[in-house]
Amino acid sequence: MSDSNTLKSQYSAQVEADLERNAKEQERVTAELAALQEQLQTLDHDRTLLAGMREALSTQGGAAAVAGKAPVTPQAAPPVELPKARKPKGESAAPKQRAKKADGKKASAKQAPSVTQPRTPGSPTLRELVLNLITASTEPRSAAEVTTTLAETHPERKAGGTVVRNTLESLVARGQAERTKQNKSVFYTPLPAAATSEDADKKDAPANA
Repeated sequence: MSDSNTLKSQYSAQVEADLERNAKEQERVTAELAALQEQLQTLDHDRTLLAGMREALSTQGGAAAVAGKAPVTPQAAPPVELPKARKPKGESAAPKQRAKKADGKKASAKQAPSVTQPRTPGSPTLRELVLNLITASTEPRSAAEVTTTLAETHPERKAGGTVVRNTLESLVARGQAERTKQNKSVFYTPLPAAATSEDADKKDAPANA
C-alpha cells in the first residue's frame, strides 16, 4: 500500500512540473508573437511609405518627360466678344449663384480626403508606450485599463486589447514588468529594473542593426 502511495505522489509531482513547464513555454511563445506582430506592423508601414514615394517619383518623372516632348501650339486668335444680351427685369441670379456654391462645396470635398496619421519612423514603439503607461501609474493596471489609456493618449496607435495584453506579457518575459492576480483579474506593475533594461536595449540596438 505504501508503494502505491509513493508511486502516485511521484506521478503527481511529475504532472505538476510538466504543467509549470508548459505555462512558461506559453509565456515565452506569447512574448515572441507580440514582438513579431510589432515588427510586422513596422515593416508594413515602411512598405506603404516606400511605395508612395516610388509612385510620386515615377509620376513626377513621367510628367517632366511629357512636358519636354509636347509640341508648341500656335496661339489662337482672341475670340470676338459679342454684346451681352440684357436680362429681362425681374429675373433673379440667385439660382446660378446657388449652383456655383454647390459646385464649390463638392470640389472642396473632393480635394480634402480624410487621411489617418500613420506611425512615423523613430517614434516610440508600442512596448515603450505600454511600459511608460504602467510606470507612470501609482497602482497596478490591467490590460483593459492600459488599452483604454493608450487609445486616449495616443489615438494614432490603434492597438487592440489582445496586442496590448501580448505586449504586457512580453514585458513580463523580459523582466521589465510583474504580473499579479487579484481574484480573476490580472494586473501588471513595472519592475525597478525596467528602465535599466530599456536603456540597455537602446544601447545595443545600433550594434545589432
